[in-house]
Amino acid sequence: MQSIADLVADLASGDETAAEAAVAVLAKRGEAATEVLALLDSGDVEHRWWAVRSLAALPAPRTEWFIRALRDEAAEVRAAAALALAAHPQEASASTLVAALSDEDNLVAVMAVHALSKIGEPAVPPLLAAYGSAVPRGRIHIMRTLAELRDPRSIRLMMDALEEDSAALQYWAQEGLERLGLNMVYLKPD
Repeated sequence: MQSIADLVADLASGDETAAEAAVAVLAKRGEAATEVLALLDSGDVEHRWWAVRSLAALPAPRTEWFIRALRDEAAEVRAAAALALAAHPQEASASTLVAALSDEDNLVAVMAVHALSKIGEPAVPPLLAAYGSAVPRGRIHIMRTLAELRDPRSIRLMMDALEEDSAALQYWAQEGLERLGLNMVYLKPD
């Protein structure tokens, strides 16, 4: 049996095959080793990415590990954290994921949409609250997430978004209304 130190060395080795094998062994053991958690503090982006990948493979990882990684300076680590939160959805991560919808890296934002969709109904209030102050890109992703969630509380916001100048925002608002069974033509009276 490989030691934890050997497995962590494999994670940090740069050899993807060895790292994936180490992830599988660590997942079977079912515990987050202190040494794996220490990789989250590494100055090497690859080490932090493999730490998130390894922690996500655990049967019951702690949400705070991924919330922390979702604030990483490297987009690939943030994307891995959002993907991990989609695999292990928890309401506690909703507000951090909502903030990630405005991420400069589109992959991070799309992974956050996916994770929030997995959280479901508890994600709606923070999404609605964040819409007004979000950057344009974030507003589009908020609307996309609300369309996925199909929650009636978002109808008013979707109706208002139909009046926005953004074609993408209008698209997701229309899509959301259709998914809610409100597929009708909306005309603004002159």
